[in-house]
Amino acid sequence: MGIEKTVVLSNGVKMPYLGFGAFKLKGEDAYSAVKVAIETGYRGIDTASYYENEEAVGRAIKDSGIPREELFITSKVWNDEQGYNATLAAFERSLERLGTDYLDLYLIHWPVPHLFLETWQALEKLYHEGKVCAIGVSNFETHHLEAISRISTVKPVLNQIELHPELIQGELRDYCRSKGIQVQAWSPLKRGQVLKNPVIQAVSERYGKTPAQIVLRWCLQHQILLNVKSSHSERIKENAAIFDFNLTDEEMVSIDSLHSDSRIAHHPDNLDFYERTVPGFKKSEYTSS
Repeated sequence: MGIEKTVVLSNGVKMPYLGFGAFKLKGEDAYSAVKVAIETGYRGIDTASYYENEEAVGRAIKDSGIPREELFITSKVWNDEQGYNATLAAFERSLERLGTDYLDLYLIHWPVPHLFLETWQALEKLYHEGKVCAIGVSNFETHHLEAISRISTVKPVLNQIELHPELIQGELRDYCRSKGIQVQAWSPLKRGQVLKNPVIQAVSERYGKTPAQIVLRWCLQHQILLNVKSSHSERIKENAAIFDFNLTDEEMVSIDSLHSDSRIAHHPDNLDFYERTVPGFKKSEYTSS
């Protein structure tokens, strides 16, 4: 089993283990990269309204010639689009830009306090109407997921989180596993910051694989789905060549030990972040329960 490897989500939908992420890719760069990824064999394509590239991603998908039903397209609702009616409108805008009449997976990008619960209810409506095959979340902590479980009729199938050897998210992964929520890593290479680590480089030399391939393989063996991004065609192909070797238990533990709770993005409970990204949000008015 190679790049075509899939996992069955809790609602029965099949999702590719390896997805191509479009974060920070714009215009023709996004178009070209997605086109190369699909030609390489990637079938999972991940974008978001915040990335401002859904139109380019949609063109690349159309021009690839691959039937829509063979692709798995994910998008996300951004912070300033959240709320019940606003989310429904944001979803329709994403569909129009992508040039498709449904999504395979729609995610809440961040858990905006006071808004993410009604945003989730909007996702449930889209799911029940058959406009999206599966719904999930991104950057959610355990307490956010618990809040959803108290009001939902449909549970999230996936939590897409920052995850890499310096942030292994053990407790959150265990919680998600206990609830049947698949974990997917964004920025599994920590934007290249982990690739010079001596432990990873030593394993890399042992297998004749790149440090990036070692880290991506480490994720796979932890049953973590992947979103990998590059604008370089050779690297796009290289990142997919991770299905022909296995790390030992000892090597997995040695990479686990690199955890230092180090993030490259905001912690999901950082209220300053929401104050900057949601008009009218005042952290002084929010009291955590």
